[in-house]
Amino acid sequence: MSESGLAAPEESIVPTKYWQRREDGRIQCDLCPRFCKLQEGQRGLCFVRARHGGQIVLTTYGRASGFCVDPIEKKPLNHYYPGTSVLSFGTAGCNLACRFCQNWDISKSREDDTLTDRASPEAIAQRAADLGCKSVAFTYNDPVIFHEFAIAVAAACRARGVKTVAVTAGYVVAEPRTEFYAHIDGANVDLKGFSEVFYRRACAGRLGPVLETLEYIHNETDVWLEVTTLLIPGLNDSVAELDRLTSWIVERLGPDVPLHFTAFHPDFKMQDRPPTPRETLTGARRIAIGNGLRYVYTGNVSDAASQTTYCADCDGVVIERDGYRLGRWNLDDAGHCLSCGSDCPGEFDPAGPGTWGARRLPVHFAQQR
Repeated sequence: MSESGLAAPEESIVPTKYWQRREDGRIQCDLCPRFCKLQEGQRGLCFVRARHGGQIVLTTYGRASGFCVDPIEKKPLNHYYPGTSVLSFGTAGCNLACRFCQNWDISKSREDDTLTDRASPEAIAQRAADLGCKSVAFTYNDPVIFHEFAIAVAAACRARGVKTVAVTAGYVVAEPRTEFYAHIDGANVDLKGFSEVFYRRACAGRLGPVLETLEYIHNETDVWLEVTTLLIPGLNDSVAELDRLTSWIVERLGPDVPLHFTAFHPDFKMQDRPPTPRETLTGARRIAIGNGLRYVYTGNVSDAASQTTYCADCDGVVIERDGYRLGRWNLDDAGHCLSCGSDCPGEFDPAGPGTWGARRLPVHFAQQR
């Protein structure tokens, strides 16, 4: 225990601003739609935000579960500086309780020992620049819950010309959402399903706030947006649900927002479901394209044809992919198809694609105190 009474180093505990006092003496955290109401010393469901000293504090500022340089396609982001490297990190905890979590050892952690690395925002931004990373990604668990630390890192990155990417479930309310995305350059939002029943039973959350976040990012910001849905056999993969989900994206976000369907593997508290069949992924992709989405991908499986980007007008290959490796590149320096001149939406480097490939490079910071 630290002197604060919280199981966290003093320097990792910082005050936050999205909270209010209630008449019954509790303090309500107003960061996400859970609105956790806490007595002194209690933590929210996310684990990392707690009531301490008559306010809500973040207990993991400057701490991480690990750092690694990845290909940007692993986030997954296929239209955001393809082939470049991204310095990825997360903390601990999550503000959803997904029974199928594929990163449960980090996102469901209730142990401070998970946070093995410590680094300041400036050190993270500098290391990313030194390593030649185009961007820094908040991933492994949701950056919504380490809001203050993520924003500080993003500001430090922006000062050094490094982009920032949020890999998130989008479970956040309006005011902090606006502040957060003012600092972010790219995002992949995990749309876990398309029914309130699924969100309630499988995630202990609600669908509505996630849809609001998606519309906000697309309509009110310049953040590059892609969407991912993990398909779980028998739970969120019905033809009817996939039809509703993809139709909503076309109608509310437009046909050019890339959508990734990824394969589920039994994990955490959902060991009773089989892995997602390849046919489910290809069928979902077919539904999405049939409903008007132009850029639909599959993930967590080996399928180069459905991971490659095709021109929406001439159907020619513009970015060939096999897993995280790029092959043919058929875009000019402005992101136009070299075969027909049509625009391929995204953020592309005029110098061409990156050459990072599928490498994974663990990064360690000196312990700072």
